[in-house]
Amino acid sequence: MADLTYIILIILKVIVVFLAVLTGCAYATWLERKLLGHLQNRMGPTYVGPFGLFQPIADGIKLIFKEDVVPTQAEKVFLTVAPMIAFIPGFLTFAVIPIGHPINLFGHEIPLTVSDLNIGILFILATTSLGVYGVALAGWSSGSKYSLLGGVRSSAQMISYEVAYGLSLVPILMIAGTLSLNEMVAQQSTILHWFVFRNPVAFVIYWICAVAETNRAPFDLPEAESELVAGYHTEYSSLRFSMFMIGEYANMLSVSAVAATVFCGGWNGPFWPGPLWLIAKVIVFMMIYIWIRATFPRLRYDQLMDLGWKVLFPLALANVIVTGIILYLV
Repeated sequence: MADLTYIILIILKVIVVFLAVLTGCAYATWLERKLLGHLQNRMGPTYVGPFGLFQPIADGIKLIFKEDVVPTQAEKVFLTVAPMIAFIPGFLTFAVIPIGHPINLFGHEIPLTVSDLNIGILFILATTSLGVYGVALAGWSSGSKYSLLGGVRSSAQMISYEVAYGLSLVPILMIAGTLSLNEMVAQQSTILHWFVFRNPVAFVIYWICAVAETNRAPFDLPEAESELVAGYHTEYSSLRFSMFMIGEYANMLSVSAVAATVFCGGWNGPFWPGPLWLIAKVIVFMMIYIWIRATFPRLRYDQLMDLGWKVLFPLALANVIVTGIILYLV
């Protein structure tokens, strides 16, 4: 009976987290369009519902009923599989993100996370690196030169920034002495203990690499509308296109959730319940994403590679060494 209750709780947590992330992806599009509108001195969505709040629903319905066009030269099986591969990793990350303080239910302490892994950071690094396979496969299977160039660019970009991305988290693991996200959150019980203040260099490197990993401006070379039409998803339409979009925003949300958890205390905060604090911090990071898009022009490809290999990688490596020396001496 206890095992059955445990299985039911796990299933319920998975459903709740999946629906929450799916809703978050939908309204992240609304937030981006609205905030970009104000940053560019226009209104953004206003007509569909109050303040345009129903615009994501209207967009979803439109995409469902649009014709699914498949190019004649496309590899149809891989063309269908690719959006799924890009779609899933962003959701998997939330399986290990702690949402709040454990609650007592039926005499058992239930952690507010789908799976309380003691190697949560390794799980996140493993899952976030999978999305590029979907992008590369989409670029190859579409039978379009624009798509192929977008897929190749994304692969090279992921390889270039994955190294610095992983190294940026190493100093935090050294300071925390654990790979568990729950334990990291417990060590950041007050704002003065947030890891962003204890190692700001790691946070800056992490955030730049995270924006590049999610193919967002100014690192959106795999799409680059001015050069590649829409890059790897040029030939996609209807639900397959929407899966790419949901995957992109799910990755943005997961990166923001990891930043909030690892660097900014996670669900810790006064007055409000823990889940509200985590949501508020994720929204702040999403607004920074959008602000960066509205502020910086797209990098040239050589600038993108130079930044990854000549600046971020050496800086992340130096940060690991300096953090180790400081921890050894202090």
